Amino acid sequence: MPEPNVVSWTSVISGFNDTGQPQTALSMFQQMHEDEYVAPNEFTFASVFKACSALAESRIGKSIHARLEMSGRRSNTVVSSSLLDMYGKCNDVETARRVFDSMIGCGRNVVSWTSMITAYAQNARGHEAIELFRTFNADTTTLDRPNQFMLASVISACSSLGRLQWGKVAHGVVTHGGYETNHVVATSLLDMYAKCGSLSCAEKIFLTICRHSVISYTSMIMAKAKHGLGEAALQLFDEMVAKRIRPNYVTLLAVLHACSHSGLVTEGLGYLNSMVEKYGVVPDPRHYTCVVDMLGRFGRVDEAYALAKTIEVGGEQGALLWGALLSAGRLHGRVDIVGEASKRLIESNQQVTSAYVALSNAYAVAGGWEDSESLRLEMRRGGNVKERACSWIEIKDSVYAFHAGDLSCDESGEIVRFIKDLEKRMKERGHRGSSSMITSSSVFVDVDEEAKEEIVSLHCERLALAFGLIHLPEGSTIRIMNNLRMCRDCHEAFKLISGIVEREIVVRDVNRFHCFKDGSCTCRDFW
Repeated sequence: MPEPNVVSWTSVISGFNDTGQPQTALSMFQQMHEDEYVAPNEFTFASVFKACSALAESRIGKSIHARLEMSGRRSNTVVSSSLLDMYGKCNDVETARRVFDSMIGCGRNVVSWTSMITAYAQNARGHEAIELFRTFNADTTTLDRPNQFMLASVISACSSLGRLQWGKVAHGVVTHGGYETNHVVATSLLDMYAKCGSLSCAEKIFLTICRHSVISYTSMIMAKAKHGLGEAALQLFDEMVAKRIRPNYVTLLAVLHACSHSGLVTEGLGYLNSMVEKYGVVPDPRHYTCVVDMLGRFGRVDEAYALAKTIEVGGEQGALLWGALLSAGRLHGRVDIVGEASKRLIESNQQVTSAYVALSNAYAVAGGWEDSESLRLEMRRGGNVKERACSWIEIKDSVYAFHAGDLSCDESGEIVRFIKDLEKRMKERGHRGSSSMITSSSVFVDVDEEAKEEIVSLHCERLALAFGLIHLPEGSTIRIMNNLRMCRDCHEAFKLISGIVEREIVVRDVNRFHCFKDGSCTCRDFW
């Protein structure tokens, strides 16, 4: 074409986008820009922003945004929605919100609302995603209803926050809109119920899916793994393979996770060694990290350490690998392993605070009080502050957060009295209290036994549990979220309390779910 016009240029740019070549699409736009006689139109800009979204290329996107502003075409809804989507996928949520707010009165539609909600959900800002969804539903000026993409994003936000009640509200909207059969929405619901601790609801959703995919099976396998049902997870994997659904690397990761959290070491090693031959999946550092964790949990710490040394990985994946070994060494009292893993983490500037704390505690257990105190001083000088333990519980439409030892809430007196009463009833059933477990884990140094029991009784999990028992209807399940690993003493206490109050108690900690009922936990004390 001797003189291609804006339509032909835009067609070619759009074509490269549609065939998965966004970099070439941007190159074509640059060539078009060099032709002074052809100016881009709304469709050109929309296509170029789509290319920037695919590449998460915010620097080029911003320069094109500047050209758009000078062209005076920003009022176009399609262009603004593409621009909003681009900033969201480039993780620039604040700029995305400014674009979204500028669209008031000039054609905000379900696409732009969905893009903004998705931007929040995918950037760990679930609260804002949910609030924006509420605003959308309350907007009387629009006739648009939520589509499957918006619903999937909102459900994902509920998953990340552990907001079961809002997840149920979203499920109601899904049902009302007739999207229950949509595979993406159904899989999002399955994942949400699993991550909010309602495994029975997740299983119901799984059974309603007509045509399963690797995603739905992987989500269900991981759900069972996180709830300590390792054998059931492996049965589901066998069922998936029998249906000729090919597992991917995430599926195998879920399988290894199931083995790790259920003590199925022989099975786990078998899956690792047969991944390539049977399923065509080459193990990567994440699979090896899971196996290191599995061996360490089972007490085979030397094997875990030998495997960890053979894996060449750095950055975040390296932190996960040596963090798993650190946990294993701490769990089985291996000061040498704790020392090695801690030093590796500190040298790589990853998980520095947890490494310092673990190493300091390991020295204290071994009687090296001077080394322990020296590390604590080094931590303070470096400004490394241990993450504060926090638990939260959802009641009706509100979330209540509790921090360890914090009794600043209005109902603190009632909560403490309730905890004291529970402890009395626990001791009547033979509970030994906190002191023996605390001493073995060296959580506290130079604290007398009575003070230790007082401190542990105010752990954030227990505060949240007491609050839930006071406010939730009798017989209902108590669901608690925790930002750290559940301590062993609270775990023992929760088992006993579940039998005393005759309630099911579900705790989601940083690693997995613990479902307490009738004096036992689904993890079978293996976590």
